[in-house]
Amino acid sequence: MSGTLPFLAACRREPTPHTPIWIMRQAGRYLEEYRAVREKVDFLTLTKTPELAAEVTLQPIRRFALDASILFSDIMTPVEGMGIELDFNPGPVITNPIRSQAQVDALRIPDPEENVPFVMETIRILRRELPAHVPLIGFGGAPFTLFCYAVEGKGSKTFSTAKSFLYGEPDASHALLGKLGDMVGAYLEAQAQAGAQALMVFDSWAGLLGPGDYRRFALPALERVMARIVPLGLPIIYFPNQGSTLLESVRTLPVDVVGIDWRLPLSEARRILGPEKAVQGNLDPAALFAPPSELLRLAGEVLDEAGPAPGHIFNLGHGIERTTDPDQVARLVDFVHEESARRKNR
Repeated sequence: MSGTLPFLAACRREPTPHTPIWIMRQAGRYLEEYRAVREKVDFLTLTKTPELAAEVTLQPIRRFALDASILFSDIMTPVEGMGIELDFNPGPVITNPIRSQAQVDALRIPDPEENVPFVMETIRILRRELPAHVPLIGFGGAPFTLFCYAVEGKGSKTFSTAKSFLYGEPDASHALLGKLGDMVGAYLEAQAQAGAQALMVFDSWAGLLGPGDYRRFALPALERVMARIVPLGLPIIYFPNQGSTLLESVRTLPVDVVGIDWRLPLSEARRILGPEKAVQGNLDPAALFAPPSELLRLAGEVLDEAGPAPGHIFNLGHGIERTTDPDQVARLVDFVHEESARRKNR
């Protein structure tokens, strides 16, 4: 049995005493202690104030027996330094959306320590404050997902303006994706240097692309990110939301873990990705609204689908809903630990 912390060991597909668990958006609005902080400050101020960002990162760790912590920030945080004007209302809003080659050319690749020093300071605080058995995950947005917001100018279900730009201005799109890839790579490298122990890349809108366009547009920019961070030697997690049809391409990325949403059974994801990739997921967040016995049955099904082989990190298939009862989270975390340990020992 590896002496490595269970989360880090699972990232490397090493045996663990139990299946580790953490939850996307585990620091957030479903916790009353988070809401108390937010009553005093707006979201942007919260992300840019290291002491407060560290405090809300620590809140779920104090409450639940989670196996990993994730930096409290936003995937859009570093784009301001490129010259993209960002606000939140309540989601990200870009006041100067990218619509031309000239705008792409004007974007710069900022030094993360100068652009977002508050993120690096938050990480340094967290490494001092987190319990030794809880590793810290740093994260960034995937280039294509950042592209969607940067071009569309706001959140959308279809990102039709962004996709139209992708097809109508392919050269400008490739240039923008390349710059975003270089920025994200530098941003994640700086997080690792500040003390992050694993790195995660969120591709929230990967599922908007078919396999061919994913390989044409998204993958080259992702490869630029990986070229920067793989040499650091930290575990890397990639989450292509709604990306079931993309996994044949994803398997070529030099990542350790692939996050899977709830739409694909983990057994099928493992079959496609092969034995060289660990998987993370993939309970539907809505399952936390089920009666306790049903929640635990559904969690057991996720463990069944993951199978006995090493390399499974239990998580939701997307971020936790803000109206979730925290008692259900505690129930889930305890069940995953106890049931997976029982299965490993039988």
